[in-house]
Amino acid sequence: MKSMKSMLAAGVLLASLCACKQAKEVTILSYNVHNCIGLDKVRDYERIARVINEAAPDVVAVQELDSATERNGGVYALAELEKLTGMNGIFASAISFQGGSYGIGLLSKEQSLKYKIVPMPGREEERALIVAEFRDYVFCATHQSLTPDDQLASVALIEKELAGIDKPVFLAGDMNSTPSSQPQQLLARTFVSLNDTAAFTFPADLPDRCIDYIYADRQRMERVEVKERRVLNEPQASDHRPVLVKLLLE
Repeated sequence: MKSMKSMLAAGVLLASLCACKQAKEVTILSYNVHNCIGLDKVRDYERIARVINEAAPDVVAVQELDSATERNGGVYALAELEKLTGMNGIFASAISFQGGSYGIGLLSKEQSLKYKIVPMPGREEERALIVAEFRDYVFCATHQSLTPDDQLASVALIEKELAGIDKPVFLAGDMNSTPSSQPQQLLARTFVSLNDTAAFTFPADLPDRCIDYIYADRQRMERVEVKERRVLNEPQASDHRPVLVKLLLE
């Protein structure tokens, strides 16, 4: 009887260890949608949604969205993308603009447990950071300033917001800086770029630089295995190409 109990206990322990080692597949997309206006000058929410749907991401960082402004006819752009993708949306207003606002968004299959919006510096226009907590990870979406000094200041603010989080953290967005730049070197203290930075993202028709990124926090990289990373071959729907990373999260 004692031997049987020992065997049962060992089985339970083994099952628990196996359960802990199970990996979850997570697909992340970052896309500067240029207010859903393509290089053909046509505003087309369905076209942007089709790009997202074909990529089938779990979570998306979306940049350059109008919310009920005059220039987009009073349309809440993120709500249109929510409807067309069937995903949950979070909008962060960066600036007031033409009777509405302009900023960034986050789309996710899973409803976030909680989120916060953090102002980010930008002397040409103010910026924002979305920090959203999900069951297995924290996802952050942003669109950085065009000014290197603002980008450098943003790194410290991002690090401050993420201090003390005990889940894996992912960060994605249009950072407006190339891999060799000082802001990217500073950000590398805390984050590892998961996308191939030699694969260019901008401009969409003839890309010659990488300024769009998906990162994981350096402290928990042992729990992250990248299975696929690529820049999507979409040369017209926006002025940026989308960046995709598929990973296993232990």
